Amino acid sequence: MTTKPFSPLYPPEPADPVQRAFLGVERSAGDQRWVSRLDQAAQNRALAMAQVHGIPEIVARVLAGRGVGLDDALAFLDPTIRSLMPEPFSLTDCSKAAARIMAAIRNRERVAIFGDYDVDGASSSALLYRFLKHFDVDAEIYIPDRIFEGYGPNVAAMEQLIDRGAGLIVTVDCGSTSHESLAAAAARGCDVVVIDHHQMGHELPTAVALVNPNREDDLSGQGHLCAAGVVFMVLVGTARMLREAGDRRAASLDLLSWIDLVALATVCDVVPLKGLNRAYVVKGLVAARHMSNAGLAALFRKAGLAGPVTPYHFGFLIGPRINAGGRISDAALGSRLLTLDDTVEAEEIAARLDELNRERQAMEAAMLAEAEAEVLAEYGDGEGASVLVTARENWHPGIVGLLAARLKEKFKRPAFAIAFDPSGKGTGSGRSINGFDMGHMVREAVETGLLVKGGGHAMAAGLTVERSKLGALRAFFEEKASERVPSLVASHSLKIDGALSASGATVELFDQLEKAGPYGSGHPQPVFALPAHRLKDARQVGTAHIKITLEAADGTRLDGIAFRAVDTPLGNLLLKARGLQIHAAGSLSADYWQGNRRVQLRLLDAAPSN
Repeated sequence: MTTKPFSPLYPPEPADPVQRAFLGVERSAGDQRWVSRLDQAAQNRALAMAQVHGIPEIVARVLAGRGVGLDDALAFLDPTIRSLMPEPFSLTDCSKAAARIMAAIRNRERVAIFGDYDVDGASSSALLYRFLKHFDVDAEIYIPDRIFEGYGPNVAAMEQLIDRGAGLIVTVDCGSTSHESLAAAAARGCDVVVIDHHQMGHELPTAVALVNPNREDDLSGQGHLCAAGVVFMVLVGTARMLREAGDRRAASLDLLSWIDLVALATVCDVVPLKGLNRAYVVKGLVAARHMSNAGLAALFRKAGLAGPVTPYHFGFLIGPRINAGGRISDAALGSRLLTLDDTVEAEEIAARLDELNRERQAMEAAMLAEAEAEVLAEYGDGEGASVLVTARENWHPGIVGLLAARLKEKFKRPAFAIAFDPSGKGTGSGRSINGFDMGHMVREAVETGLLVKGGGHAMAAGLTVERSKLGALRAFFEEKASERVPSLVASHSLKIDGALSASGATVELFDQLEKAGPYGSGHPQPVFALPAHRLKDARQVGTAHIKITLEAADGTRLDGIAFRAVDTPLGNLLLKARGLQIHAAGSLSADYWQGNRRVQLRLLDAAPSN
């Protein structure tokens, strides 16, 4: 194979009825079969986009490979909130929620915001808080303690908020299944508005309004939104009501100045980057780059941000730090930080969250070693199980979600991690693989009485279980997952957007690829294969990563890094293959150093080159 001089891409491999392995890689170091993302129909769409719209070839291939049609291509490249946001009141109960919030503003009621302890909850709470403060409403944010209160509203907290004078409680990113707690608030004469996005059953809790695009009677088609995205729609509707009622403060309101909070939540909650979510993130990144939110700016400085803000920075620099408070310390730190205009206080909280994140990383490493050992003891190499369920009594319940994610990544199947307290009550979290709805399975376990409570969505779920039922729960999950997961695991493949040489990995190419972004859930980062490149160097950096240098036949070199590859089959291959030729696969990223920008490879997989 040789590279055409006019393009960084090799010609696409012809489509077969049974797709051939890309570069002949049937089984890589990552135990994946490499396949072309584009079939013949997608290749034809890409060609049409390039010819009809003048879209660069590489951008057209990325769009076509992700299902974007010829007629939608130009709009996809320029998503706007105005064009993609539906009528807010198409959300069931949105008009009721907006009317009740408007009444609280006009009657100067005290409003309590009850949020979840993750990034989506913190962002949703801060967004609503900033909106209410614009209208001089006396508002407070309440984030429950993950360990002592668990997820969602609880009776004691609702009573406490009412005792402090709340005339309206708005739950964000939670509340859809909190029947007892919302009934307790109603019994005290306090109205509750629920703004959520989690899956829920038939029965609705007692509330003035329940805005959740995933409730069964909602026909808005916005079920892919995170909670902050739903809150933003509710606030758009509320602001319109206030303007129509003649409130002059509504005329000076600039909701888009807070769109960075919605983008942060959208990325960190890993919801699909389609439709309105794409517009949220595209416009939110622009807002974030202005650094107008004092809390976000302080966190970026603490994390050592270099270059413009990207979804990667939201997901891997900011998100973990905001989550660290809720995982192992004060859950309210994140939401508090995002509401601040005081730069001094913002720096103090950002420093605390950065310190907590380092503590969390150390705890996670120790717990992960125990979890992996339990998988090997309970399931052998893990391949015989459809779902992995690990549990320990000494684990921190705030970190089990991270453990589940790591186990899912390593063993490539749905995984749960559960932390039991001395009384035998277990708090767990699960992460799923594409194609398997974990939230549905957990809700079934609740209905059968195996779980005290549980819920979530397709890719992630939380649960509470008694130790005496752990064995039965494992059997139930295995039975449910065995119908679907083995086939998903067996078909595990890495989709390649095209072949690329080191000489073609230029800043210009990277900029072209960025036009088709942002990338994330439902719109994955382009992956390129670098065929038969010599591995000039491979060495461990930090505790878990491997830095590499690839060299093309013409002598051009490209640096890269394989994250968390130490002591994995991929890492072992890299360290043994120094000086040899390999096929490498990964995504391009921009590295900023001393004001200069260069491209590097985020290595995802590799295979020997025969």
